Formats: sequence, structure tokens, C-alpha cells
Amino acid sequence: MPDQEVEWNQELVSLKDWLSNQPHLPHDVEDVLLRRFYISCGQKLERAKRTIDLFFTIRSSAPELFCKRDPCSPEIRRIFEICDLIPLPNKTKENYKVFVYRLNNPNLDLFNFVDAVKTFFMLIDTRLTEEDEIPSGEIPIFDAHNITLRFIGKINLSVLRKYMMYTQEAIPVRLKQVHVINAPAYIGRIFALCKPFLKSEVAKLIKFHEPNSETIHKDIPKELFPFEYGGQAGTIDQIKRYWIKRVEAKRDWFLKNDARWAVNEKLRSMDCQSDAVKKVQELPTSFRSLALD
Repeated sequence: MPDQEVEWNQELVSLKDWLSNQPHLPHDVEDVLLRRFYISCGQKLERAKRTIDLFFTIRSSAPELFCKRDPCSPEIRRIFEICDLIPLPNKTKENYKVFVYRLNNPNLDLFNFVDAVKTFFMLIDTRLTEEDEIPSGEIPIFDAHNITLRFIGKINLSVLRKYMMYTQEAIPVRLKQVHVINAPAYIGRIFALCKPFLKSEVAKLIKFHEPNSETIHKDIPKELFPFEYGGQAGTIDQIKRYWIKRVEAKRDWFLKNDARWAVNEKLRSMDCQSDAVKKVQELPTSFRSLALD
């Protein structure tokens, strides 16, 4: 057995032992997810522990996003219909996983922000708990083609803050780049909502690309994209249907996970009062709590 595998098995035992001694945290956590935490945290055990705590604490503070998650419900089906949430089949030469997220229907009356974030996290959970191969990094691409200024009125700020904190600080992935393609001239006004929640190191990763621009291919080869973007990865519908089936196949897991992954703050020991609790207690709930540029 390679030395790296031996080291990982030892750290897995340490993480499981630590979890079993944290009465406030869930103990039934998949090995592949624990491995993701360890690797994404630079193979630093203490950092992995803090991230695991924050991961479950944020989830428990957001029942609107992590409870009642039925892939077959009308709300989730609607999001899958009007949004394309697609991990692309092939990775970059650096072993980075690439994703494309877009609203495929310009009718914003059909769009519910909370349902969209919930569905997005369901897709992420499917990947985190089922994929053994861990990429060296991840690159989300947001296609703003159908985003208008009306989109601002659809955003729930409390949910946006939880989304930003969870994706930047708690999910066990290594973010390498962030791209916004087909960015309209007014994208700055929409981006202003996110700026107060952005970590400086993440803000530096974001690149905006004008409509009909090819500049994104300086970072990501065109062939990795679906046919609709001039690539060779298959159609958006083919990729999308594959992932919808995977999420739906995990329906029992989602329905049981409401309680299985809950944090019990009454059982949190005094020596485990990490910044996780403080972070979720400082969530803003209205536009007045933000200074927008």
C-alpha cells in the first residue's frame, strides 16, 4: 500500500475518533466526505476539524436550504427545468473540475432563489458523498445571459450570505477560478450584492467575460464545454439529465438526512466554541444591514 494511502487511513481514524467525541456533531459521515475535508484543507487535521464543524453548523442554521429536500418535489423539479446546473464530464489538464450554471428561461416569475440554492446544494451533496476521485481544484462558470436587473428583487439576502459563507469556507473543495460569462453591462450592480460577503482571496479569482467573447478559453479549453458553447462534451440536456437522475436516485438519502446531519448546539462543549457559531449568528437579514456600492 502506498505511503500516502497509509497516511490517509491513519488520518481517517483520527477524524472519526474526533467526531465520535463531539456530541454536538453528526457521527454518520461518509469516508469519502471526510477524505475531501482532509485533502481540501491542505492535509492539516486541525483545519479539517474546524471546517467540518463549520460545514455542519451552517447547514443546521439553514433549514430552508438543507431540510425537506425531495428531488421529486414540484419545487425542485421546476428548478431543474428552468436552470442548467451541470458538472462537465472532463477535467482540465490541471485536473480541475469545471461546472456551468445558467438560467435557461428568461421568465424570472418562475424562479425562486431559495429553491435554486437548495437544488444547487443537493447537486453538490451528490458529488461530495459519491465521487471517490477528488479533483485538484474546481472552477464554476456562471452564464449571465438571461439575468436582468429584475434578478436583484429575487435575491434573499440572508440566504445569499449563508450561500456565500458555506461555499467559500465550509464546502471541502479547492476553488481555483470563478468565471461569469455573457456578463451584461449592469453586472456590477448585481455583483454589488455579493461583494460584502466575498473573501478577498476569492474575489481575486473572479473574471467577467462580455457577451459573445472567447476570452474564457484562455483559461478553459473550448472542447470541455457542451455543444451549445462550441465544445465537444455532449449536449447540455444530455449532461443535465445524467445529473438529475443521480440526484433523484439519492432521494432516500436526502429525505433521511434532515435529522441525520443536524447539529445539536445544546450538546456543544465549552472547549468546542469555535467561530462557527459566531459566524452564523452574524447573518444580516435585510438590505439596510448592507452597504451596497
